[in-house]
Amino acid sequence: MEFTSVIKGTDLKKRYSNFELDIPDLRIPQGLATALIGENGAGKTTLLNMLSGTKLDFEGDLTFFEKYSNDQKEKDPKVKNRIGYTGPGRYYLPNWSVKDIEVISETIFDDFDAGKFERLCEELALFGDSNPDWDKKNGDLSDGTKMKLMLAGALARDTELLIMDEPASPLDPLMRDVLCGLIGDYISKGDGKHTVFFSTHNISDMEMITDYAMIMEHGNIVEEGYVEELKEKYVLVKGDAADTDAAKDILYSISVNPYGFEGICLAQDLDRLAGMKVTKETPTLYQISVAVMKNNTKIKCMV
Repeated sequence: MEFTSVIKGTDLKKRYSNFELDIPDLRIPQGLATALIGENGAGKTTLLNMLSGTKLDFEGDLTFFEKYSNDQKEKDPKVKNRIGYTGPGRYYLPNWSVKDIEVISETIFDDFDAGKFERLCEELALFGDSNPDWDKKNGDLSDGTKMKLMLAGALARDTELLIMDEPASPLDPLMRDVLCGLIGDYISKGDGKHTVFFSTHNISDMEMITDYAMIMEHGNIVEEGYVEELKEKYVLVKGDAADTDAAKDILYSISVNPYGFEGICLAQDLDRLAGMKVTKETPTLYQISVAVMKNNTKIKCMV
């Protein structure tokens, strides 16, 4: 897969007492929305912390915008200004008011647009049905509203890369749809230069905006590709109960019910289903992701 990479990583490693992230080759395509998909504990946040600079104690090499090493990125404010980040935890301190966040962001980032920040806060209904309360403390906000605040802060800047750790997780269904719209708008306005790299453990709400997908399990990237190419590589198959036992030996993953089976088959193995009464459909990215995770998980009941 040839493309311009906004981030390249080589031999990336991060070790904990009971976990190791090990990614020999990481390439995030420029100008697209890339989803990092995986179950809880797969290593998504660890990787995003490394890329965003919130963790620097790791092995391996990172290159940003095909030019800057990780050390250069950390030391050069002009490079860091090109990158926006949203994530869980204490990204903004609890005692900071919305106004404090605006003033601090304007001080730290040369490209921060205070007017745009205020418009986004209002458009995202940060204050609900009430009049804007710029003295509202971050610690008094719900998890979903804190994410809205982080989105407003990131999108009020003139960045080229957004790194987002589980941005949809605390949001309600309507706001997840709004988030997809914001990501799409950000990318479309970048003339091929704007990139979004976001993590999720449930891709179903974000599939409509995803161009490229990476599926992660126990610290490794176990599958990746353009979404449309993945949907050609994997096929959703449904069949009768009488063929279940035979299909189990062929399908990549399978779910069985009293009436038959449903599963994901590698397109290259479809010929092996000849003679069975099956229907074939294009799978969703969610279905592909679950199948890949089932084949790589350490959860015993899934094996």
